[in-house]
Amino acid sequence: MAALGRPGYINLGHEDDLEGRAGKQGLEDHSHVVLSAAYAAGIRYFDTARSYGFGEAFLGRWLAQEAVTDATVSSKWGYRYVADWHIDADVHEIKEHTLAALDRQHAESLANLGAYLNIYQIHSATLESGVLDNDSVLDRLAEIRNTGSTIGLSTSGPNQAEVIRRAVAIERDGERVFGTVQSTWNLLEQSAGPALAEARGAGMGILVKESMANGRLTARDPLTTAPLIASYPGATPDAIAIAAVLAQPWVGAVISGASTPEQLASNLRALELDHEEIAGLPPIVEDPAQYWNTRSNLAWT
Repeated sequence: MAALGRPGYINLGHEDDLEGRAGKQGLEDHSHVVLSAAYAAGIRYFDTARSYGFGEAFLGRWLAQEAVTDATVSSKWGYRYVADWHIDADVHEIKEHTLAALDRQHAESLANLGAYLNIYQIHSATLESGVLDNDSVLDRLAEIRNTGSTIGLSTSGPNQAEVIRRAVAIERDGERVFGTVQSTWNLLEQSAGPALAEARGAGMGILVKESMANGRLTARDPLTTAPLIASYPGATPDAIAIAAVLAQPWVGAVISGASTPEQLASNLRALELDHEEIAGLPPIVEDPAQYWNTRSNLAWT
């Protein structure tokens, strides 16, 4: 829902996908078209966050209108959306990993999603934020876990592996606090792979985001994707990128982030590719610091 709940997103060419749908009602209507196409195609996992504009509300209303009973829904707390629906805003999100923010945003997520909310995640947990050392936050997350929700965290940056390993070891009342982790892994940035395999071995669910590197592993970045097309002719780079994630033995779900039904259909072609053959393609991996520096300089569009 990051690409569907607000008019601005860090993804190459996102403004072209919206085709002028800048109003809230127009974007909600469009999001429902994409969500219905995803459901019809067999997708049952939907991811949103408090900072994705009206992503939670759009998703919650679609789930209710369609009377969906077999979806898994995750949302995230820790960022506030502050762009006020302006694509050219100086600041789009503000990070706050405090107990007060958790309590406020959890209540807001429940108001939007109700019983549909299955997985509740810390949004972009980092060592620098101190959230994994905040006992009051961890205690509250354990309380939420004890009500039946799965608690997770998402990770970003070149130190994802260290954060993942730290999260695996955190317990309350003799149980692991975190049941899932949502991390960036793609053909350009693979540094979290070993830690994700360890987390999977410890029983955590693994969710992969940014499988197409914010558009860099799509046809919109021909310089980056040229080696993929040369190595696997006949397939689109986005499908190759997603298939590469699906080829990992530890992966549980891959987040598409499609903005249109056409993009979704192209993404789903990953299911038709030979994943073992994709896994054997020549690497195009970047240094993690270089990858994350490039990502931080991508524009909101």
